Amino acid sequence: MREFPLPLALNAAAQTRSLFLACTGWALTSGPFAASPAGGGRAAAQETRTADASAPAGAGPSGAPSASAAAPVYASAPQPCAAVAAKTVASLVPGAKSAGKEIPSTDEKVRRTCSWNALKGYDYRWLDVSFEIMRTTDAARTSYQQRTAEKSGGGAVPGLGDEAYSVVNLTTEDKQQTREGVVLARVANALVVVTYNGSDFETKKAPDTDEINKGAIKAAKEAVAALGQVQG
Repeated sequence: MREFPLPLALNAAAQTRSLFLACTGWALTSGPFAASPAGGGRAAAQETRTADASAPAGAGPSGAPSASAAAPVYASAPQPCAAVAAKTVASLVPGAKSAGKEIPSTDEKVRRTCSWNALKGYDYRWLDVSFEIMRTTDAARTSYQQRTAEKSGGGAVPGLGDEAYSVVNLTTEDKQQTREGVVLARVANALVVVTYNGSDFETKKAPDTDEINKGAIKAAKEAVAALGQVQG
């Protein structure tokens, strides 16, 4: 980010966010995990083969549909700009319009993103909430694991979705600090990605880690809850 005038600083903040999205990428991944059957011995293997032969196509050893073959839990993404409550937006991004701005997507059924950003005085905040709906739970799990591996230094967020991860980083450009938090949560075949960052253009300091981390997690919890509106 650049120093004053403020429009230049705001432009730099937007460029920083664009670079983040480019690095993260939107590519959908697939490829189910190959899990070895429990138990050993020739007899156990023979029983497994017998059960598989009698089960319907796409079913597991018990005859029930496997996780990969079962229909996805989520068929479409919810409205991202309605996923975070107005009071939450006001708290995390003071001065921003609660309606937010949806980012154009080539396929709104599988990928939708909403952004809120505002400069109040010299304090700047940016919040992104994204939903990605993948073909299978395994594809979503693979993507989740790849992304969290790329963003080391964070930690798990207990009780959020099927699995969730949070990381906060500090960057400095031209003596201006920016602190950014990212929360990635997976619920079945859906991924929720929340990005929250901030800067103070007067002191050139960034908000503390706790503020950014808690803010990103709060938005992520509301976004995960919004998935219930499109289930089935």
